[in-house]
Amino acid sequence: MNRATDPSAPFTEGFRGFLGRLRDAGELLDIRQPVDIRHVATLVDQCDKALCFHNVIGYGMPLLSGIIRSRERAILSMGCSSYGEIEAKLELGIANPVAPQRLKNSPAKEVIQRGDQVDLFRLPIPMSSILDGGPMITAGIVLARDPQYGVNAGIYRLIVKERNLTGIDLVTPNDMRLFAQRAYEAGRSLPISVSIGTHPVEIMGAGFRAPVGVDELSIAGGIRGAPVALAQCETIDLPYIADAEIVLEAEILPTGWTQPEGRFGEFTGLMGGLHWNPNVRVNAVLMRRDAVYYALHMPWENTWLAAPTRYQAIRRALRTAGVEVTDINVTLGGRAFWHAVISVKKRAGEGKNALLAALSVMDLKHVVVVDDDIDVFNGTEVEWAIATRVQGDRDVIIIPEARAKPLDPSLSPTAPGVVPTGAKVGIDATIAENIPRERFERISYAYADRARIADYLAGKADSGAPARPDAAAALAERIYAAIEREPRYYSEIAEQFGEYDFQSVARAFGRLHAEGKLWQDARGRMCARASKFAAKLA
Repeated sequence: MNRATDPSAPFTEGFRGFLGRLRDAGELLDIRQPVDIRHVATLVDQCDKALCFHNVIGYGMPLLSGIIRSRERAILSMGCSSYGEIEAKLELGIANPVAPQRLKNSPAKEVIQRGDQVDLFRLPIPMSSILDGGPMITAGIVLARDPQYGVNAGIYRLIVKERNLTGIDLVTPNDMRLFAQRAYEAGRSLPISVSIGTHPVEIMGAGFRAPVGVDELSIAGGIRGAPVALAQCETIDLPYIADAEIVLEAEILPTGWTQPEGRFGEFTGLMGGLHWNPNVRVNAVLMRRDAVYYALHMPWENTWLAAPTRYQAIRRALRTAGVEVTDINVTLGGRAFWHAVISVKKRAGEGKNALLAALSVMDLKHVVVVDDDIDVFNGTEVEWAIATRVQGDRDVIIIPEARAKPLDPSLSPTAPGVVPTGAKVGIDATIAENIPRERFERISYAYADRARIADYLAGKADSGAPARPDAAAALAERIYAAIEREPRYYSEIAEQFGEYDFQSVARAFGRLHAEGKLWQDARGRMCARASKFAAKLA
């Protein structure tokens, strides 16, 4: 059964099955000649396809990168037919979680290295940006358990420092940081498993910011409509994702946030600074006999599956606030994390309500709310709405000292381990309730339904009415009778009396004006000066 056409059908594809579909779709290219690992990141950046390097000089396994680095590959990864369908699957997974299933064994146990056998330098972990502080493990799904809150899954980068030592980036407030902090305060290590080379469904589930105590892999199971398979680690009492290519069994050491690490090219498109983080000791490495190392390439490869989690959370917050949403754009300019443009079917006061609800979501920093006549994916239209519908003292909301994402380069520096705060800004670019609606009637051109430039370029000729300058007096009387009954736009009168040429219509209006009979109503329609419709001087 096709999961793309039947969201309820189980989606049991594994990591390698997805790679096969990418190859079949021409979205994954195999590079079989020798390649220096120092060249990998820039080659992935230059290519519009995912790349698998089969002969990385000095390493004994292939290196894969870029598999979800485009909208198209993200759609493929979820078994979807459109990008919007990803959000729908995520919503389905949240509403219908499926608990993981435990297996007794997995292919990752074909090779087991313990203790002194552990050597992370043998894995083809690439550098990325010029200013990076070292090789970074970027695609590992980290599992940990807290005595009170249970199991947490997340994706955290780990910088390789020694053959069995890494750092783990826990500067952002999240459940893994909470678990590590609680272990540190208790004076104990926090065991973790790191699963590398997993299906994007598990990456999306692990990347979803669920409330503490909620199992993210159950959400991944809900997206699949089938349980995520887990297997038991060898040296720690934790599971790992059974389908993984490589697994690190490790522990976050109780050193606290005392070791500097970085820098690293972040999702922001900028180089991050030094982060103070705990150290991680790797006690065992499990892998398939023919393992493939997967490196998630920054800045875009975490974007296409992260954005739907924002869409879902925004939509849920607005639903709770009772706001009817037309569309949402979590923009690429905001790196699919910080900016959202939301169009709503507005009732009185709901522009501000929508802003407050949306700004409560995750790390959203700037939100613009527009009416449903604005295309949220058209930057010019959004800017036009801001330019024509916003008064700063009335329509801009600033919320100071809100929780901020530490990777925001505009934040003031903070001491190591201190979670920064920053401002959130909302712009209500909807039409205010006390503004006349006619001010916002868009330009539309007469006869657009039947006057087509392509027809004229192909030789079409109009057969207009001949000029009748002698008809102005009689026509003026007819026009006056029409606008005396009901105000009409100039173009409507010209259409109504289409048997006359336009010059004759214009002359007739000129005659009525000269006679003092012509006026306009508040909407600009032609009317009789003496009628009840005539606009009055304010």
